[in-house]
Amino acid sequence: MAVFTEISDEDRNSIAAAYGMTSLSSVIGIADGDRETTYLFRTAEGEFIVTLFENGAEPLDLERAFATMETLNNSGIPCPKPTRTIDGDATFRAAGRLVAVVSFVSGSSTNDPTPGKCKSLGSLMARIHMTLQGGKKRSLNELPAGPLHGALIPSNIFFLGEDVSGVINFRLRHDDVLISEIADVLVGWTSLPSGALEEQKARAILAGYESVRLLTEAETAALPAFVLASAASRYARANDKTYLLDAAIRAFESVRFGAVVGKTEPSPA
Repeated sequence: MAVFTEISDEDRNSIAAAYGMTSLSSVIGIADGDRETTYLFRTAEGEFIVTLFENGAEPLDLERAFATMETLNNSGIPCPKPTRTIDGDATFRAAGRLVAVVSFVSGSSTNDPTPGKCKSLGSLMARIHMTLQGGKKRSLNELPAGPLHGALIPSNIFFLGEDVSGVINFRLRHDDVLISEIADVLVGWTSLPSGALEEQKARAILAGYESVRLLTEAETAALPAFVLASAASRYARANDKTYLLDAAIRAFESVRFGAVVGKTEPSPA
Protein backbone atom coordinates (compact mmCIF):
# COMPACT_ATOMS: atom_id res chain seq x y z
CA MET A 1 0.00 0.00 0.00
CA ALA A 2 1.32 3.43 -0.94
CA VAL A 3 2.12 5.82 1.87
CA PHE A 4 2.84 9.52 2.03
CA THR A 5 3.84 11.34 5.19
CA GLU A 6 2.79 14.98 5.33
CA ILE A 7 5.30 17.18 7.12
CA SER A 8 4.40 20.27 9.09
CA ASP A 9 6.05 23.68 8.85
CA GLU A 10 7.82 22.85 12.09
CA ASP A 11 9.19 19.61 10.57
CA ARG A 12 10.36 21.44 7.45
CA ASN A 13 12.15 24.07 9.47
CA SER A 14 13.78 21.52 11.78
CA ILE A 15 15.08 19.53 8.79
CA ALA A 16 16.41 22.66 7.12
CA ALA A 17 18.12 23.79 10.34
CA ALA A 18 19.64 20.34 10.96
CA TYR A 19 21.25 20.34 7.52
CA GLY A 20 22.29 23.98 7.48
CA MET A 21 19.82 24.97 4.76
CA THR A 22 18.85 28.62 4.56
CA SER A 23 16.13 30.53 2.72
CA LEU A 24 13.85 27.53 2.21
CA SER A 25 11.82 28.71 -0.79
CA SER A 26 9.64 25.67 -1.47
CA VAL A 27 8.96 22.11 -0.40
CA ILE A 28 7.41 19.79 -2.98
CA GLY A 29 6.24 16.22 -2.48
CA ILE A 30 7.59 14.41 -5.54
CA ALA A 31 7.00 10.70 -4.94
CA ASP A 32 5.33 8.20 -2.72
CA GLY A 33 5.84 4.50 -2.11
CA ASP A 34 5.36 1.75 0.41
CA ARG A 35 8.64 2.38 2.23
CA GLU A 36 9.43 6.07 1.94
CA THR A 37 8.17 9.58 1.30
CA THR A 38 10.23 11.97 -0.81
CA TYR A 39 10.31 15.75 -0.95
CA LEU A 40 12.22 18.30 -3.01
CA PHE A 41 13.58 21.13 -0.85
CA ARG A 42 14.58 24.27 -2.74
CA THR A 43 16.99 26.41 -0.73
CA ALA A 44 19.62 29.10 -1.12
CA GLU A 45 22.24 26.31 -1.16
CA GLY A 46 20.53 24.41 -3.99
CA GLU A 47 17.96 21.65 -4.44
CA PHE A 48 17.89 18.61 -2.17
CA ILE A 49 16.00 15.34 -2.07
CA VAL A 50 14.68 14.73 1.44
CA THR A 51 13.52 11.17 2.14
CA LEU A 52 11.44 10.10 5.14
CA PHE A 53 11.67 6.34 5.67
CA GLU A 54 8.45 4.68 6.78
CA ASN A 55 10.01 1.40 7.91
CA GLY A 56 12.91 -0.96 7.39
CA ALA A 57 15.63 1.68 7.44
CA GLU A 58 18.34 1.78 10.08
CA PRO A 59 20.89 4.56 10.66
CA LEU A 60 23.80 2.15 10.09
CA ASP A 61 22.32 1.03 6.75
CA LEU A 62 22.04 4.62 5.60
CA GLU A 63 25.53 5.43 6.86
CA ARG A 64 26.86 2.61 4.68
CA ALA A 65 24.90 3.89 1.68
CA PHE A 66 26.26 7.40 2.31
CA ALA A 67 29.84 6.12 2.47
CA THR A 68 29.32 4.34 -0.86
CA MET A 69 27.89 7.46 -2.52
CA GLU A 70 30.72 9.58 -1.16
CA THR A 71 33.28 7.18 -2.64
CA LEU A 72 31.57 7.19 -6.04
CA ASN A 73 30.99 10.94 -6.01
CA ASN A 74 34.66 11.57 -5.32
CA SER A 75 35.49 9.40 -8.36
CA GLY A 76 33.23 11.36 -10.69
CA ILE A 77 30.48 8.77 -10.96
CA PRO A 78 27.09 10.50 -11.35
CA CYS A 79 25.16 9.84 -8.17
CA PRO A 80 23.61 12.07 -5.52
CA LYS A 81 26.00 13.80 -3.17
CA PRO A 82 25.10 12.82 0.40
CA THR A 83 24.27 15.72 2.67
CA ARG A 84 25.16 15.29 6.32
CA THR A 85 23.74 17.23 9.23
CA ILE A 86 25.76 20.06 10.70
CA ASP A 87 26.81 17.51 13.35
CA GLY A 88 28.13 15.16 10.65
CA ASP A 89 25.38 12.54 10.88
CA ALA A 90 23.90 10.70 7.88
CA THR A 91 20.39 10.78 9.33
CA PHE A 92 17.98 12.96 11.30
CA ARG A 93 14.54 12.35 12.77
CA ALA A 94 11.45 14.39 11.93
CA ALA A 95 7.73 13.64 11.83
CA GLY A 96 8.52 10.44 13.70
CA ARG A 97 10.56 9.18 10.74
CA LEU A 98 14.21 8.62 9.90
CA VAL A 99 15.33 11.31 7.43
CA ALA A 100 18.16 11.30 4.87
CA VAL A 101 19.12 14.12 2.49
CA VAL A 102 21.04 14.04 -0.80
CA SER A 103 21.61 16.46 -3.65
CA PHE A 104 19.15 16.63 -6.54
CA VAL A 105 20.09 14.68 -9.70
CA SER A 106 18.79 15.81 -13.08
CA GLY A 107 17.39 13.44 -15.69
CA SER A 108 14.62 10.91 -16.04
CA SER A 109 14.27 7.14 -15.93
CA THR A 110 13.07 4.96 -18.80
CA ASN A 111 11.45 1.58 -19.25
CA ASP A 112 12.35 1.41 -22.95
CA PRO A 113 16.06 2.21 -23.24
CA THR A 114 17.78 2.73 -26.58
CA PRO A 115 20.97 0.79 -27.32
CA GLY A 116 22.85 4.02 -26.64
CA LYS A 117 21.37 4.26 -23.15
CA CYS A 118 22.15 0.57 -22.60
CA LYS A 119 25.80 1.14 -23.53
CA SER A 120 26.02 4.07 -21.11
CA LEU A 121 24.42 1.91 -18.40
CA GLY A 122 26.96 -0.87 -18.98
CA SER A 123 29.82 1.59 -18.69
CA LEU A 124 28.38 3.02 -15.49
CA MET A 125 28.02 -0.46 -13.96
CA ALA A 126 31.66 -1.28 -14.69
CA ARG A 127 32.82 2.05 -13.26
CA ILE A 128 30.88 1.34 -10.05
CA HIS A 129 32.42 -2.12 -9.78
CA MET A 130 35.95 -0.88 -10.42
CA THR A 131 35.63 2.11 -8.06
CA LEU A 132 34.14 0.16 -5.17
CA GLN A 133 36.80 -2.55 -5.52
CA GLY A 134 39.32 0.17 -4.80
CA GLY A 135 42.05 -1.59 -6.75
CA LYS A 136 41.64 -4.82 -4.77
CA LYS A 137 41.04 -7.97 -6.79
CA ARG A 138 38.99 -10.61 -5.04
CA SER A 139 37.51 -13.79 -6.35
CA LEU A 140 35.00 -16.43 -5.35
CA ASN A 141 35.47 -19.76 -7.14
CA GLU A 142 37.62 -17.89 -9.71
CA LEU A 143 34.90 -15.32 -10.37
CA PRO A 144 35.88 -11.71 -9.56
CA ALA A 145 33.91 -10.49 -6.55
CA GLY A 146 33.37 -7.21 -4.77
CA PRO A 147 30.81 -4.55 -3.83
CA LEU A 148 27.72 -4.25 -6.04
CA HIS A 149 25.10 -1.53 -6.30
CA GLY A 150 22.41 -4.16 -5.77
CA ALA A 151 19.48 -2.44 -7.51
CA LEU A 152 20.42 -1.21 -10.99
CA ILE A 153 16.80 -1.25 -12.11
CA PRO A 154 15.25 1.31 -14.49
CA SER A 155 13.68 3.41 -11.73
CA ASN A 156 17.11 3.93 -10.14
CA ILE A 157 18.90 5.14 -13.29
CA PHE A 158 18.40 8.62 -14.77
CA PHE A 159 19.38 9.76 -18.27
CA LEU A 160 19.97 13.04 -20.05
CA GLY A 161 19.90 12.23 -23.74
CA GLU A 162 21.71 8.92 -24.26
CA ASP A 163 23.96 9.26 -21.22
CA VAL A 164 23.42 8.21 -17.63
CA SER A 165 23.05 11.37 -15.56
CA GLY A 166 22.59 9.71 -12.18
CA VAL A 167 22.23 6.48 -10.25
CA ILE A 168 20.33 6.44 -6.96
CA ASN A 169 19.29 4.12 -4.11
CA PHE A 170 22.37 2.48 -2.62
CA ARG A 171 20.60 0.83 0.30
CA LEU A 172 20.95 -2.66 -1.21
CA ARG A 173 24.70 -2.37 -1.79
CA HIS A 174 26.36 -5.70 -0.94
CA ASP A 175 29.27 -7.95 -1.87
CA ASP A 176 28.95 -10.76 -4.43
CA VAL A 177 30.51 -11.95 -7.67
CA LEU A 178 30.41 -9.13 -10.21
CA ILE A 179 28.86 -11.30 -12.91
CA SER A 180 25.69 -11.65 -10.83
CA GLU A 181 24.90 -7.95 -11.18
CA ILE A 182 25.77 -8.00 -14.89
CA ALA A 183 23.27 -10.85 -15.37
CA ASP A 184 20.61 -9.00 -13.35
CA VAL A 185 21.05 -5.88 -15.50
CA LEU A 186 20.87 -7.87 -18.75
CA VAL A 187 17.64 -9.54 -17.65
CA GLY A 188 16.11 -6.44 -16.07
CA TRP A 189 16.79 -4.12 -18.99
CA THR A 190 16.62 -6.28 -22.13
CA SER A 191 14.07 -9.05 -21.53
CA LEU A 192 11.46 -9.50 -24.27
CA PRO A 193 7.94 -10.78 -23.48
CA SER A 194 9.10 -14.26 -24.51
CA GLY A 195 11.88 -14.19 -21.91
CA ALA A 196 14.68 -13.98 -24.47
CA LEU A 197 17.10 -11.05 -24.27
CA GLU A 198 16.86 -8.32 -26.90
CA GLU A 199 20.14 -8.83 -28.73
CA GLN A 200 21.08 -5.28 -29.68
CA LYS A 201 20.41 -3.86 -26.23
CA ALA A 202 22.12 -6.73 -24.41
CA ARG A 203 25.19 -6.43 -26.64
CA ALA A 204 25.23 -2.69 -25.96
CA ILE A 205 25.24 -3.24 -22.18
CA LEU A 206 28.13 -5.69 -22.46
CA ALA A 207 30.02 -3.42 -24.87
CA GLY A 208 29.64 -0.51 -22.48
CA TYR A 209 30.78 -2.65 -19.56
CA GLU A 210 33.80 -3.99 -21.41
CA SER A 211 34.82 -0.51 -22.52
CA VAL A 212 35.78 -0.08 -18.85
CA ARG A 213 36.45 -3.61 -17.59
CA LEU A 214 36.82 -6.76 -19.70
CA LEU A 215 35.09 -9.91 -18.51
CA THR A 216 37.36 -12.78 -17.61
CA GLU A 217 37.09 -16.16 -19.33
CA ALA A 218 35.52 -17.57 -16.15
CA GLU A 219 32.88 -14.82 -16.14
CA THR A 220 32.03 -15.37 -19.80
CA ALA A 221 31.59 -19.08 -19.16
CA ALA A 222 29.44 -18.44 -16.07
CA LEU A 223 27.23 -15.71 -17.56
CA PRO A 224 24.55 -18.03 -19.07
CA ALA A 225 23.97 -19.74 -15.72
CA PHE A 226 23.69 -16.43 -13.90
CA VAL A 227 21.28 -15.11 -16.55
CA LEU A 228 19.17 -18.25 -16.13
CA ALA A 229 19.05 -17.77 -12.35
CA SER A 230 18.27 -14.06 -12.66
CA ALA A 231 15.46 -14.65 -15.16
CA ALA A 232 13.93 -17.39 -13.02
CA SER A 233 14.03 -15.08 -9.99
CA ARG A 234 12.46 -12.24 -11.98
CA TYR A 235 9.48 -14.31 -13.09
CA ALA A 236 9.09 -15.93 -9.68
CA ARG A 237 8.88 -12.51 -7.98
CA ALA A 238 6.22 -11.50 -10.49
CA ASN A 239 4.27 -14.67 -9.58
CA ASP A 240 4.36 -15.61 -13.27
CA LYS A 241 4.88 -19.30 -12.59
CA THR A 242 3.17 -20.53 -15.77
CA TYR A 243 5.94 -19.35 -18.11
CA LEU A 244 8.79 -19.19 -15.60
CA LEU A 245 10.74 -22.18 -16.88
CA ASP A 246 10.30 -21.42 -20.60
CA ALA A 247 11.15 -17.74 -20.15
CA ALA A 248 14.24 -18.48 -18.06
CA ILE A 249 15.48 -21.00 -20.61
CA ARG A 250 15.03 -18.50 -23.45
CA ALA A 251 17.10 -15.96 -21.52
CA PHE A 252 19.75 -18.62 -20.92
CA GLU A 253 19.82 -19.57 -24.61
CA SER A 254 20.23 -15.92 -25.63
CA VAL A 255 23.61 -15.96 -23.93
CA ARG A 256 24.55 -19.64 -24.13
CA PHE A 257 24.41 -19.86 -27.91
CA GLY A 258 26.17 -16.62 -28.61
CA ALA A 259 23.30 -14.38 -29.65
CA VAL A 260 24.41 -11.82 -27.07
CA VAL A 261 28.04 -12.41 -26.17
CA GLY A 262 30.57 -11.55 -28.82
CA LYS A 263 33.69 -11.92 -26.73
CA THR A 264 36.72 -9.70 -26.93
CA GLU A 265 40.06 -10.67 -25.47
CA PRO A 266 39.66 -11.50 -21.76
CA SER A 267 41.30 -9.56 -19.00
CA PRO A 268 42.71 -10.99 -15.76
CA ALA A 269 41.09 -8.11 -13.83
